[in-house]
Amino acid sequence: MSEKETEISQLGEFGLIDHITEGLKSVNDTTACAVGDDCAILNYPADRDILVTTDLLLENVHFDLTYVPLKHLGYKAAVVNFSDVCAMNGYPRQITVSLGISKRFTVEHIEALYAGIRIACEQYGVDIVGGDTSSSNQGLVISITCIGEAPNGKAVKRSTAHDTDLICVSGDLGAAYMGLQLLEREKAASAGRSDFEPDFAGKEYLVERQLKPEARIDIVRELAEKGIVPTSMIDISDGLSSELLHICKMSDTGCRIYEDRIPIDYQTAVMAEELNMNLVTAALNGGEDYELLFTVPLTDHDKVKELKGVHVIGYVTKPELGCAMITRDGAEFPLRAQGWNPLAEGNEDKSLKVEK
Repeated sequence: MSEKETEISQLGEFGLIDHITEGLKSVNDTTACAVGDDCAILNYPADRDILVTTDLLLENVHFDLTYVPLKHLGYKAAVVNFSDVCAMNGYPRQITVSLGISKRFTVEHIEALYAGIRIACEQYGVDIVGGDTSSSNQGLVISITCIGEAPNGKAVKRSTAHDTDLICVSGDLGAAYMGLQLLEREKAASAGRSDFEPDFAGKEYLVERQLKPEARIDIVRELAEKGIVPTSMIDISDGLSSELLHICKMSDTGCRIYEDRIPIDYQTAVMAEELNMNLVTAALNGGEDYELLFTVPLTDHDKVKELKGVHVIGYVTKPELGCAMITRDGAEFPLRAQGWNPLAEGNEDKSLKVEK
């Protein structure tokens, strides 16, 4: 610890909370009372459905501070919660932030983490309304709960897709996974070298997709503007295959998607070739893209085609037809859930996977 850094014990729990929440201002009219009391007070009108989600992030399980700046980690920790609300066709409005902090962290470390959280909240119009801090024997622990809203009857679940619906996805897939591979490669190359400089030239997009993802609230707004209410929706945190199979299982349907319609960025393709990895496998199973995967009625085809950055990649079928991908040469392969499982044996040290 340098002379300029401050031990958290010098401030104490309540002093630290006061310090990192100083100057917070609420921007949502549904926030009646935020930080400072035993509970926040939220005042939602009767014509809104309230959405609630929580993510728990553990150091050396969900993130690796060797190459993840604390400010980026704070931003990402908030945004992945916003993404869950967007995946219900809703809008994030408030969050609570709870931290478990080990003794190796200083006040300045927590300031950097919270700065990222505050930037995310400012960008997405979300209020910080509470939380907690505690000591931790296992490094850094972050737990964020997000409260959001959707107009009555407009919240979208995973269980309501129908036969013949179109399957749509926003953005591009696989870049976040390739960003993780790049970061892990540079970490390995830096071992034992104090003068090491990582090489991200020409691959900045991949690193950004991994360290600083965005919630697709813009797609939620576009859908509303076009008068489209998806029949089902989910965000892509565990990989396209896993998420699509979630929808099909809960909706009791099958599906067909087309390999040549899966959106993939050029940098992702270049990195896959460099690492000798299968590009489509990475796009199907990499995860952490936080794009929106959703289904719409066939009658909304023309409206969906007008949405910027949205791709129609297949269609929903009857359940007895199963779930498959049609390759470029017309062959069918069954979809498998190969996305990351945080509870699977051997994933204790999976770096930078921020999943549910």
